[in-house]
Amino acid sequence: MAQPDTVTRILDTAEVLFAERGFAETSLRTITSKAKVNLAAVNYHFGSKKSLIQAVFARYLDPFTERFHRALDELEHAYGGKVIPLEVLLEAMARTVLEVPAERNSLKVFMKLLGLAYSQAQGHMRRYIQEEYGSVFTRFTELVRQATPELPDHERFWRLHFMLGTVIFTLSGLDALRDIAEKDYGEHVTVRDLIRRLRPVVVSAMNAPLPEPAPQAGRG
Repeated sequence: MAQPDTVTRILDTAEVLFAERGFAETSLRTITSKAKVNLAAVNYHFGSKKSLIQAVFARYLDPFTERFHRALDELEHAYGGKVIPLEVLLEAMARTVLEVPAERNSLKVFMKLLGLAYSQAQGHMRRYIQEEYGSVFTRFTELVRQATPELPDHERFWRLHFMLGTVIFTLSGLDALRDIAEKDYGEHVTVRDLIRRLRPVVVSAMNAPLPEPAPQAGRG
């Protein structure tokens, strides 16, 4: 019983510290001190900081990937080969994002970790995420492509990243946004309220008219 408890304590501590400080700024010694374990325990169970980071992500992304694949299976079956509307795809993604961390009551941590994966993941982490979880994101991107045939590939790339950035920023700052809404507008906001308000914004952003071409520099 002690061994699983030690592993869980290390992972729980590491994910919070990584989310708060980032990967490079969080040392193994800080993690071991907060988790009240020795460095040998981290080395024994994980082998390296790199493997510990991967294990932290796996706790969220393993169930997320499994559920998102299942949600996309159900949509493809329901639409029987027809194009799945963009808002339906985004709703499925939002629902899956909410379901997975809800089991651990840590949506904010999950979103901050996704933000780190998005902004800081380089080298081994980028390869790890692509190799282990790339299939579901590739599948989702292809379905979005089918739902937005009018968008050039490069424009769709940017809009998907703008959408991802908006969702991560909003949900990782959930506590602050709730506090502002409560104090300034007397409004109590649940996570699902926020998703309901966010959905039309990101759908509209994906469907917005193409930007005007950049003016060419004049010739001297």
